[in-house]
Amino acid sequence: MSLLEEIPSETFCEACIPVLETKRLAMRAPTLVDAKSVAALANDRRIAENSARIPFPFQVSDAESFIAGANKAAGEFAFLITLHDETVIGVIGLTRAEPSQDLELCLWLGVDYWGKGYATEALHAVIDYAFADLEHKALQAGSRVTNPASRRVLEKCGFQWTGVGLYRIKAINSSAPIDRFRLDRGIWAAIKGWGKNSVSQAV
Repeated sequence: MSLLEEIPSETFCEACIPVLETKRLAMRAPTLVDAKSVAALANDRRIAENSARIPFPFQVSDAESFIAGANKAAGEFAFLITLHDETVIGVIGLTRAEPSQDLELCLWLGVDYWGKGYATEALHAVIDYAFADLEHKALQAGSRVTNPASRRVLEKCGFQWTGVGLYRIKAINSSAPIDRFRLDRGIWAAIKGWGKNSVSQAV
């Protein structure tokens, strides 16, 4: 039996995901132990209606399904956003709808953590990781046109508006207009002095 065969796949996968740290936050791979915390945060209509993939209501079983499928696709990443006391406050991910497309940033925070600068701080860390470590050339992101706070966060991080598209929103069982944004590596390189973030390998 090889070493890889001896390690449970979930444990091995989690070990391959880095830990991203900022002044106030840490971002790490989710585990099934986190399911109740994730469900408690995500089970809020205000979050679900501004996210394409989050159902409402959001149950512990939904959190377990998300965690079980996280970080399995090559080149895609999902991180829990936590405070340094390990309180879970949200999720941020890098996903790709099609193999030929640029990675897309997806983020949501528990309502109690809105308006505190956490979204911008988490985005800075993951953007740095995508460009500096993964060496991507561009990133995409989207925001419902009815969510100006999300748009402001993306613009503060250097994303540029590219147009409006219709996206299926699971929580409302319908499509809604989404502002589309793009951040090129060159723009990131010009503005990345937003602060130093550290990356450490999970153990």
